[in-house]
Amino acid sequence: MCGNNMSVPLLSEALTVPGTEKETAVVIFLHGLGDTGHGWADAMTSIRLPYIKYICPHAPRIPVTLNMKMTMPSWFDLTGLSPESPEDEAGIKRAAENIKAIIDHEVKNGIPSNRIILGGFSQGGALSLYTALTSQQQLAGVVGLSCWLPLHKTFPQAASGSGNKDTPILQCHGEMDPMIPAQYGAMTAEKLKNIVSPQNVTFRTYPGLMHSSCPQVRLIFDFIDQLCHLSRNIQTICTVAAYELYIQI
Repeated sequence: MCGNNMSVPLLSEALTVPGTEKETAVVIFLHGLGDTGHGWADAMTSIRLPYIKYICPHAPRIPVTLNMKMTMPSWFDLTGLSPESPEDEAGIKRAAENIKAIIDHEVKNGIPSNRIILGGFSQGGALSLYTALTSQQQLAGVVGLSCWLPLHKTFPQAASGSGNKDTPILQCHGEMDPMIPAQYGAMTAEKLKNIVSPQNVTFRTYPGLMHSSCPQVRLIFDFIDQLCHLSRNIQTICTVAAYELYIQI
């Protein structure tokens, strides 16, 4: 079965790293504010497994209040980075629906949702968490790097219909992050434990790491071995984070 990418707006422009044999799993990875999917797609090309397709969509270009209304790639508007900052509820929900459309497209094309991993860095990680927690599709796992949970005050009610209450969630955060302090990541992890099965939430911090990806992060992906939905060794899937991408929010 071959669906039409043009019916899914983000897929028509997304960078896709195809498998070199029959694709039986998918990783969808979302970049941070002001970035594009290019750097992540390049890294995934270097570490790809033959049976996995990697999808790196680009966020639309919109004015961002936090950055003096400058137009840049952003999944939704940001007014601030503290837990009490006003949030772009409509934009967050719209962005989540666009990511869910990618997931639905892959399912329609033969990839079971429980063989799809959703992840992201910074704003992309935030959107990944929100999307997973409000999606009825059960995913293999969720990875959030240096991020937070958008619209956190609407949970746990917002996750009432989620298919991911038993899905493994991995968060990792640099202890020296000046943009999204590690404290916010820890608060997010505690919130997640009140939404999903607490034993499925893993939160790791890294001394000296700022708002970036770095080689230290490869250590966290032992977690991926726990994803029993994927029959082959999936540890390498997300080691894209170990490629020194140093993406600033």
